[in-house]
Amino acid sequence: MTEYNRRAFLGVATAGLTTRAAFAAATADSANRRVLIAYATRCGSTFEIAQTMLQDLKGRGFAGDVSAAGKVTTLSGYDAVVVGSAVRFGKWLPEAVDFVRRYRAELNRMPTAFFTVHMMNTGGDEASRKARMAYVDPARALVRPVGEVFFAGKMDSSRLSFGERLLCKVMKARDADQRDWGAIHGWGKSVFAVRS
Repeated sequence: MTEYNRRAFLGVATAGLTTRAAFAAATADSANRRVLIAYATRCGSTFEIAQTMLQDLKGRGFAGDVSAAGKVTTLSGYDAVVVGSAVRFGKWLPEAVDFVRRYRAELNRMPTAFFTVHMMNTGGDEASRKARMAYVDPARALVRPVGEVFFAGKMDSSRLSFGERLLCKVMKARDADQRDWGAIHGWGKSVFAVRS
């Protein structure tokens, strides 16, 4: 459990209230609300998930864009942001964390959600859950998301570097597509839904 001193607690509480108010305002009427889905990927799986999410959000009346996190130059014109990243070596990709760091102030003033795509620690046990949460700790320390989800990903070794392929061979990792499109669509159809 995280311990906060009084000043830090008040800062988190205030940020939470501000985000809650922005969340309600940005999602009360999804028509004409713009969402940015910023992603970081190595093999394309996270990009494919981001595209699917945007289609689901558009089906709910939102408008928006999908962009590589490292290519985003402004958040102007967006009412909410989804940040997603693949996991490498137990962490979000650097460009996703850099995006959150770069836009921290703005992200803390608008509804922001995180999604993570990974191949390890997919179980329902406590050890897997803790490992999944640790993937996002650097980003979560900067921005408190209004929604967060973890999806099993896709391993396509043909799209990896020689060093990554060698590491996969040593770890006996096999190519597989473990993405649960039902869960992905479900989250895309519920993220930023107003809760009472």
